[in-house]
Amino acid sequence: MASVRKLSDGRWQAQYRPYPGGKQITRTTRKKSDAQRWLDEQTTSLVSGNYVDPTAGRVTFGAYFERWSARQIWVPSTARAMSLAARSVPFWDVPLQRLLRSHVELWIKEMQTADRGPDRDPGLAPGTIRTRVNNVRAVLRGAVKDRILAADPSEGVKLPRARRADVAMEVPTPDEVRDFLDAADPRFACFIALCAFAGLRLGEAAAVRVGDFDLPERRLVVRRQVQRANDQAVEIRAPKYGSERTVFLADGLVAIVRTHLDGLAGRGSERWLFRGENGNPPHQNTVGYWWRKTRRDAGHPTVRLHDLRHYFASGLIAAGCDVVTVQRALGHSSATVTLSTYAHLWPTAEDRTRAAADSMLTAVLGATDEPVTNTPEP
Repeated sequence: MASVRKLSDGRWQAQYRPYPGGKQITRTTRKKSDAQRWLDEQTTSLVSGNYVDPTAGRVTFGAYFERWSARQIWVPSTARAMSLAARSVPFWDVPLQRLLRSHVELWIKEMQTADRGPDRDPGLAPGTIRTRVNNVRAVLRGAVKDRILAADPSEGVKLPRARRADVAMEVPTPDEVRDFLDAADPRFACFIALCAFAGLRLGEAAAVRVGDFDLPERRLVVRRQVQRANDQAVEIRAPKYGSERTVFLADGLVAIVRTHLDGLAGRGSERWLFRGENGNPPHQNTVGYWWRKTRRDAGHPTVRLHDLRHYFASGLIAAGCDVVTVQRALGHSSATVTLSTYAHLWPTAEDRTRAAADSMLTAVLGATDEPVTNTPEP
């Protein structure tokens, strides 16, 4: 029931009960028209299904996150990423009903300009900022669906612009990849080869077992990946985005794998291809240490291990592989992901036109040893 009544002091009070048996909500104004307008807004939202209990928004962002996250179905790495993003906000103790767009904008500005220490660049990378904002936005959208927030205050906020893929991506040269293989410890050279010539992610290469190979058929089945559980432990789970796949191995890579297997201790198909501590596959930090040492010894200190995956993708594209082939080889969740990452590496229409014309010219001019010239008539 909803009504507007005049109080003894001359003010007007609107009141309504959103649900039968629920608590009565009131607002007092100096003008009757203001009270009636507010009451109309509340009753309209009830009828339209957009009602938000004004008392529910008193819960803080942090308190809501704790309740909301407890009922989400996440793998451990997602739970850690969500917690990191949520706990990084400066509005952790702000009631949701008081949360403004400006709170989110100031947080983004702080991430972009924060001092991270004398030996590191200031601020977070645009991609990292975007990921954290999207994670926090998921929390806010949950509050909207729970009818605690009327609208998401992060909607439409401006994010730092990321560098274009064709500018930001570093693809190692064949000479650099050769330098890495030459400089690597023999036990790590095979790891580098799997990244550069099979496109495996760090976690996928670390989680390969001997039985995942079918060397006579020159195949490797990617079944799992290593994820960091904490600074001392590893977690084995399915590959990223469910990208289990069969990778077809080049003859040269098969030879590298055979050499590595010849020096591997023990017997049996369940052996890890690469050894970490306590019988586990190598931890992310361990692989990072191996790689930093290798690239320093090779004389290329800025190349990332993930850049070897870009090297593999660029080689497939240069060889004429289509988008779907590259997607499947890399284990991307969709062809859209492949195109958004590597579209700049595919030849353009202009490139294809020139190549076709050059092929036609070669077919014609190849019939004579002498170049065609414009010889003036006598």
